[in-house]
Amino acid sequence: MANATGLSATAVHRIWRAFALQPHRVETFKLSRDPLFIEKVRDVVGLYLNPPERAVVLCVDEKSQIQALDRTQPGLPLRPGLPERRTHDYVRHGTTSLFAALNTATGEVLGQCHRRHRACEFKQFLQAIERQVPADLAVHLVLDNYGTHKTAMIHNWLVKHPRFQLHFTPTSASWLNLVERWFAQLTDKQIRRGTHRSTAELEGAIRNYLKIYNADPKPFVWTKTADQILNSVKRYCERINETGH
Repeated sequence: MANATGLSATAVHRIWRAFALQPHRVETFKLSRDPLFIEKVRDVVGLYLNPPERAVVLCVDEKSQIQALDRTQPGLPLRPGLPERRTHDYVRHGTTSLFAALNTATGEVLGQCHRRHRACEFKQFLQAIERQVPADLAVHLVLDNYGTHKTAMIHNWLVKHPRFQLHFTPTSASWLNLVERWFAQLTDKQIRRGTHRSTAELEGAIRNYLKIYNADPKPFVWTKTADQILNSVKRYCERINETGH
C-alpha cells in the first residue's frame, strides 16, 4: 500500500487507525433470497419482542456432526505471558448431533444427543418437548427450513398435537434463531476446549454442560426490531445495486 500510494508505511498505518480500517480482517455473510423473507422476519422477531400469553416460545435447532476429538499429545496449560497450547492435529472418535430447544423467556435449554439427525430423531425430540411443557400452554417453535422439519412424519405428529405452532426462519438466516447463539456458547466453553476419546464421552460432556447451564440460566435479549433489520438489508441492497451482482 505504501509503495502504491507513495506514502510511508507509518503514514498508511496512521490513516488506517484514524478511520478504524482493518484490511487484514475478512468476515463472511449471505443475504437470504427467501421470497417470504419480510414476512418471516416480522413473524419471528414479533415472537421475541411480543411473546403471546399462555404460551412458551422455544428456539429449536440441531447442532449436527459434533466431532469427538482427542489431541495427539497432551496440552500445555497456560502460564504467565503464555496462552494454553495444544497440538494442531487430532484424532477423530466419531460424531454426535445435539437437538436443543431454548426457552426465550427463561433461558433454559432442553437438549438431547442422537447419533443421527433424521425425522424420527426430531420426532423423539418433539415428544420430549411435549412432556416438558405444561399441557395448558401453547408451544411456539422457531426453527429453520431443514428437511427433517417438514416430512410427512412430522406433519402427521403436529396434526395430532395442535398446540404446537411452527415459525420458520428465512433460508440462509440462521442468525435469526436465538438457539444458534447458545450453540456458539457451548462450542466456546465446552466442545472446543475439551478432549473426548469417544462419542459417549463427548455426549456426557454436553449433558454435563446442560446441567450446569440450566442451574443458572440467563435468557438472551433480542433488541432489534423487524423494521431495523429490514432497513439494514435495504441499505445493503442499495450499496450493491450498481456492482453487477
